[in-house]
Amino acid sequence: MKVAFLVATEGIEQVELTEPWKAVTDAGHTAELVSTESGRVQAYNHLDKGDTFPVDRTVGDTGPGDYDALVLPGGVANPDALRLDEDAVAFAKGFFEQGKPVAAICHAPWTLVEADVLRGRTLTSWPSLRTDITNAGGTWVDEQVKVCTGGPNTLITSRKPDDLKAFCAAFLDAFGK
Repeated sequence: MKVAFLVATEGIEQVELTEPWKAVTDAGHTAELVSTESGRVQAYNHLDKGDTFPVDRTVGDTGPGDYDALVLPGGVANPDALRLDEDAVAFAKGFFEQGKPVAAICHAPWTLVEADVLRGRTLTSWPSLRTDITNAGGTWVDEQVKVCTGGPNTLITSRKPDDLKAFCAAFLDAFGK
C-alpha cells in the first residue's frame, strides 16, 4: 500500500507526522511526503520549531490516483495553509471522489472543510473546529478516534496527539493493514 502524507511547507505538528509515518512504514507500507512546494517542510513541537523533512512529491506533480490512502497531520498553521492552496484541496478531495480512505488528526479536518467533503459525515477533531465542521455539514463528536464509513470512503479522525496510538491503529485497520 502506498500512503500519501499531505502537508504545507510549515506548521506541521511533528508528532502527528512522525508517529503515523512510523505506523505506516512499520506495517510494511510505503509513505510519501506530499506538499505544496518541493524541498523541505518545517515541523513544530507545538509552537517551537522541530525538524525538517524532505518532500517526495508536490501536489502539482502527483494525484490521488498514485496512492491507496491519505493521512493529514495537524498543527494549526499546516491545514490553514493547505486550505488556501487549490491544488492541495483538490488533492485531498480526490481521495473522497475515488473512494480511498483518509485519516486526519487534530486541526487537519480544516482542509476537508475547504474540500467540501464533510456533509453527512461524523468526525472528531481538535475542539475548536467543531463549528467549522458543523457548518460544513458534518457531525462533530468528542471521541478519541472516529471511523466514519457513511460516505464514499472511510474517514478516520482523532482529536490530538494524546490520541495517536488509537488513531494509528484505527487507520491501519481501515487501510487494510
